[in-house]
Amino acid sequence: MEYHEAADVLFGLRRFRPKPGTASTAQLLATLDDPHEDVAFVQVAGSNGKGSTARMVEQTLRETGLSVGLYTSPHLEDLRERVQVDGRKIPRSAVCAYVESVHDYLTEQAADGNSPTFFEAMTAMAIWQFGRENVDVAVLEVGIGGRYDATSVVDPVASAVTSVTLEHTGILGETEAEIARDKAHVAPADAPLVTGVTGPVLESIREVAGEVVTVGTRGGGQGADGDDETTAPDVRVEYGGRANHTEAAVSIDADDWSVSTQIPLPGTHQAENAGIAAALARQIADVSTDELARGLRNAHWPGRFEVLDTEPLVVLDGAHNPGACEQLAATLGTYEFDDLHLVFGAMHDKDHREMVAALPTPDAVITAEPGLDRAEDRDVLATVFDDAGTAQVKTTRSVPDALSQALADAGPDDCVLVTGSLFAVAEARSRWTTTGITKRIRDRSDARNALESAQVSDADVDRFDGEAVHRVVKTNLQSSQANRLRTELVRLGGECVVSGAEDGHEERVDAVLMGTLAQFEQLVSTLDREDGLETVAREIGETLGLESAATAAPESDTATATPTSAETPPWADRTAVMGILNVTPDSFHDGGEFDALEDAVERAEAMVAADVDVIDIGGESTRPGAEPVPVEEEIERVVPVIERIADLDVAISIDTRKAVVAEAALEAGADIINDVSGLEDPEMRFVAAEHDAGLIVMHSIDSIVDPDREVTYDDVVEDVIDQLSDRLLLAEKAGVDREQIVVDPGIGFGKSAAESFEILDRLEEFCALGYPVLVGHSHKSMFAHVGQGPDERRDATVAASALAADRGADLIRVHDVPENVAAVRTALAARDPERFDWES
Repeated sequence: MEYHEAADVLFGLRRFRPKPGTASTAQLLATLDDPHEDVAFVQVAGSNGKGSTARMVEQTLRETGLSVGLYTSPHLEDLRERVQVDGRKIPRSAVCAYVESVHDYLTEQAADGNSPTFFEAMTAMAIWQFGRENVDVAVLEVGIGGRYDATSVVDPVASAVTSVTLEHTGILGETEAEIARDKAHVAPADAPLVTGVTGPVLESIREVAGEVVTVGTRGGGQGADGDDETTAPDVRVEYGGRANHTEAAVSIDADDWSVSTQIPLPGTHQAENAGIAAALARQIADVSTDELARGLRNAHWPGRFEVLDTEPLVVLDGAHNPGACEQLAATLGTYEFDDLHLVFGAMHDKDHREMVAALPTPDAVITAEPGLDRAEDRDVLATVFDDAGTAQVKTTRSVPDALSQALADAGPDDCVLVTGSLFAVAEARSRWTTTGITKRIRDRSDARNALESAQVSDADVDRFDGEAVHRVVKTNLQSSQANRLRTELVRLGGECVVSGAEDGHEERVDAVLMGTLAQFEQLVSTLDREDGLETVAREIGETLGLESAATAAPESDTATATPTSAETPPWADRTAVMGILNVTPDSFHDGGEFDALEDAVERAEAMVAADVDVIDIGGESTRPGAEPVPVEEEIERVVPVIERIADLDVAISIDTRKAVVAEAALEAGADIINDVSGLEDPEMRFVAAEHDAGLIVMHSIDSIVDPDREVTYDDVVEDVIDQLSDRLLLAEKAGVDREQIVVDPGIGFGKSAAESFEILDRLEEFCALGYPVLVGHSHKSMFAHVGQGPDERRDATVAASALAADRGADLIRVHDVPENVAAVRTALAARDPERFDWES
C-alpha cells in the first residue's frame, strides 16, 4: 500500500457521522492488541487553547529527557503532523502499516454501518504509534467535549480543561455549565484536574472532577474578594507583554514553585495556557525550573500568531471564529505598523461578518480560497469586507498568490496578516516551508528512486523511469495545483507524475516533474500568467535557477531577503575547509591533545599555515556518552583560545549548544556559531541575530540526548530537509540574516552508516533549502561500513571530502586540514581547472 492510498482510506472515513462514546475506538484498538495499556496519557480538553497547551506540555516533558508522543488536530500541511513522537511526524511507512493492519476491520464495520469515523481512526493510529514507539508519556488533545470523545478511551494520569465557551451545543449541551460538565469527564482518577475556567462554571467542573487545580491571571480571583486565599487561583500567571517581536514574557507561581520565562505565543490567553501546561507537567514528572522555562519557550505552534518577518511585519494566525479574531486583534494591537494588508480565506460555515467585525480594520484586503470544497467563495468574502467599509478589496484565486501580492503592495513599515482559517494559513506558510528538490539522475535506477520517493504507483514507475533523465524536480502541492501543472507540462512535451490523489483532495500531494530545461522555462513562463499558479511558477523557477518574471520576487518579499552582511564568507564561491580544534579532554578523536592553551594556539596556527578557511573551537564533546560540561567551564576552555587566535587571518567558529557560551565566544572574537543541537537552546537564534553572526544549524533529532534512540526515516534526505526547514525558519523569524545561515545534515547523528553515506551521495538535494551546506564526517563511525577502524579513518575521511566537494558542499569540517585541503582542491580542479588554479 502506498502512502497516498493509506491517506485516502483515512480521509474516506469522513463520510461517517460521529457517534457518542468511546466503544468504537476501543474496539478498533482491540484489533491492534490494545497498544495503549503500557503508556501514560495526558488529556487536554477545552473550547480554546487546548492545542497550544498540549504542545507546551509535550515540549516541557521532553526537556526532562522523557520520550513523548503528541496527538493534535487539525493539521496544517500534512496529515502526519497530527501524530508526533519526540517532535518527529509519524513516518509514511507507519501510516501505511497501520492502515494495512486495520483495513479489513474497517471494511467489515463499514459493511455493517458501524465504521469508525476519521477522528476515531486517527486517534487509534496515534495511540498505536505511541505504543509501538514505547513512549514514556503521550499528550492527547481532545476533539469535542470530553466524556464521549475518542481520546477518552484512555485512562489519563493527568488532564486539563483549558476553557469553556458555547460550542457544539447540539452535542455537549445548551449552556456553558452543561458543556463544562461534559469536558470535566477527562479528569484523572488519581490527580486533580487542572483548569483555567473561572466563575460559576468552575463549580460545574468541580461537580464532576472533584479536586481541581485552578490557573488564572495574578489578581484574577473567582470571587468579589479578589486574591483572598479562598478565591485566588492555585497557579497564578502574569502576562508581561511582548519581550521581542516573536515572544512574550510570562511569570507563573504557585505556593511552592515559580518560573519566569518567555513563550513563542503572544497574548494573555497564551500566558494562561502556559500556566496550565506548567501545572500539568509538574504532575507528571520532576521538572526543574530551568526545564520548565526552556520547555515553555520551545513550544512553537505554527500558524498561531506566528510572526514570520518584521519588514514588513508578517503574521499568520489561524483565527477561524469571532472570538479568536478578537484575540488576534488584541495581540496585533501591541505591534506598531503603518498600513494593514489582510489576506483572508475562510470556510463557508463560519460567521464571516462577525469575524470581520472583530478583526482590526484593514487598509487593503485580498480575499482568496483555500483549496478545499468547504472554502467560501472569494467574491462572497469580498462582499463582506465591502459592506464593512474596507477601502480597498481585491480577490485572487489562491492564498499563496494573494500573499505574494500583499507582500508586493506592503511597505517595510506595514503589516501583512493572513487569517480566516488554519487552511488559509497553511497554504500561506508553504511559501516558507515547501522545498522543490532537484534530483540527481544518473541512470534509470536514480529515476526509479525519485519516483518511488513520491509514492507514485508501481505502474507509473515502470512507465516513466525512462523519461526522468533530463531535469527532475520533486515538489509538494495542493492536488488541484498538481493536476493543472501536470496538464501543462505534458502539453509542453514533458512529464509529471502525481502521488495518486484526486483533484480537490484536502491533503497536499507529491509531484515529480520531468523535462528538458527548455520545457521547464516554457512551463514557468506559462504558469506565471495563469491565475492561482503564479507562486508555483516562482518556486519551480527558483529551484532550477531559471530567470523569468515569475522568479523575480518583489523587494518586500521576505522569502528572498537582500544580504546585509558586510563580509563575504569563505564558502561563497567554492568549497571551504573548517578545521576542528577541540579544547576538551574527552572528544572522540583528539580529546586531550589540545586542551592546553599553548597547544591549542599552536594547532590553530598550523591550520592557518595549511590554508584552512575556518577554525571551529569546541569546549564540550558530543560523542555518545560524554558528560555535559557546565557553562562556566566551557567558557573557560574556549574564550582564552579565541582571544589568542582572533588576529589570525581566518574565520573563527564556536562549536556549542549553549547560547551563553556562544555569546561569550562572539564577544571574544568568534564570527560563527556552530550549533549541533539545531537551536534547542531557545536563546541561541536571538544571540546570532543580535551579533549578526554566522549560524550553522545541524540536524540532530535528539541523538545528543539519547544516541541509541532509533530514528525511522521514509527517505533520509527528504526527511532531514523537511525537519531542518522548521529549524531554519525559527532562525529567520528571530532576525538571523538568511545569508548568515549554513545547514548541516548531521551525518552520524541519529543516522545509520548507510543513511550517512546516502546523505553524502545526495548532497546536491540539500540545495533545495536555499542555504550553504556543511558536511561534518571526519573520522566518524560511518567509515566502519567500509572496513575502517577507529584509528584508520583519515584516508576514508579525505576521500569523502573530495566526494562532498564534487557534490556541491560549501563547507567541510575535518580534523586533518592539510590532507583535506588537498582533496577539496583536487575535486574542484577536476570540475573547473581554469577557475580553480591555486598555483597561480
